[in-house]
Amino acid sequence: MERQTDKGAKQAEPGAAWAHDPLQWPFAAAKVAMDAYLSWLDHGNSARGSRESALAWTSPNTVALELSTMRLRDFSRNSSGRPVLICAPCALHRAQIADFAAGHSIVESLRQAGLDRIYVTDWRSASSDMRYLSIDSYLGDLNVAVDDLGSPVDLVGLCQGGWLSLVFAARFPEKVRRLVLVGAPVDLSIESTLSQVARSMPQAVLEQLVARGGGNVSGEEMLNLWSPSLSNVEIEATLQRPLLSAEALHGRELLERFRQWNEETLDLPGAYYRQVINWIFRENRIATGRFVALGRPIDLHELKTPVFLVVGRNDEVVPAEQALATSQLLGTPAPLMHTVIEPCNHLGLFMGAGTHAGSWRHIAGWLGSEPAGFRARTIPA
Repeated sequence: MERQTDKGAKQAEPGAAWAHDPLQWPFAAAKVAMDAYLSWLDHGNSARGSRESALAWTSPNTVALELSTMRLRDFSRNSSGRPVLICAPCALHRAQIADFAAGHSIVESLRQAGLDRIYVTDWRSASSDMRYLSIDSYLGDLNVAVDDLGSPVDLVGLCQGGWLSLVFAARFPEKVRRLVLVGAPVDLSIESTLSQVARSMPQAVLEQLVARGGGNVSGEEMLNLWSPSLSNVEIEATLQRPLLSAEALHGRELLERFRQWNEETLDLPGAYYRQVINWIFRENRIATGRFVALGRPIDLHELKTPVFLVVGRNDEVVPAEQALATSQLLGTPAPLMHTVIEPCNHLGLFMGAGTHAGSWRHIAGWLGSEPAGFRARTIPA
């Protein structure tokens, strides 16, 4: 299933778009680290605790589990049905990207389509006692959450929650019934400005960045130095609706909510951050079969799980070519591999009103169908 835009769609200029996207924390890391060479600042970040989000969730929920890396949020309407677990990005911003606002919420779109058991990984901002947590720590807690929900689950990975979900599915294939990867960076051999900047950052600069955060990477410091303020026009393009015209219902409230979401950051454990930069963005271990997850190497060619790829035609973080290449790495049979290309930027994949009216409805239908009950089809642009 594929959605295409006209070939004349304007592309973001390399090296420019990254400065306006709040999910691209490796770029923020590079900028902060380069500043660190010039000015050593001690902000006392080692004493900071794990902070609660001040931004309210759109959909009612409860906390199902309290784990070292996350709170597992339960948005279920009843206890029956197959669980859908949304793996939010463990990056710069909060997990409300999965439940941003009415008409812009993945949780809401899945619930409106009749899926009743929905959960979200609400990743914690790293406190000083979390600084040694690794990728395995996150995979381990994800495994606990899946076991608690009752496997197999349907796993929906958003951006960097996508590669984490893919690694989990490859490590525990019997625990994942279906896998949705939305704007997920996997094969970093396909160039992007994101991978170029991550690879070009010297290890000494990375270590200095972690040291400045007391063993963690400070999201607040990165945001302050990076200043990724989006214009109103860019936010409108992301949400795929007018916000400031006289006819824009609740437009100013949405604009303010987006800015609040953008300003709330997560601190990342230093050990985890090192591994992501080195193993994934520099060494491309997932795509090349050299990634070891919880003691076992993973081979994506052995993964036969049905997969639904969602790609942004104008995605400046994970270029369409890179996102589409994931299908060539998997052992999933062609009839069980579904792809949709949305005419949007990166954040528009998760927050865009048009994306929710289109692709997320199809994703929900796919998740709710039996193996023979879904037929791929072309979505007109």
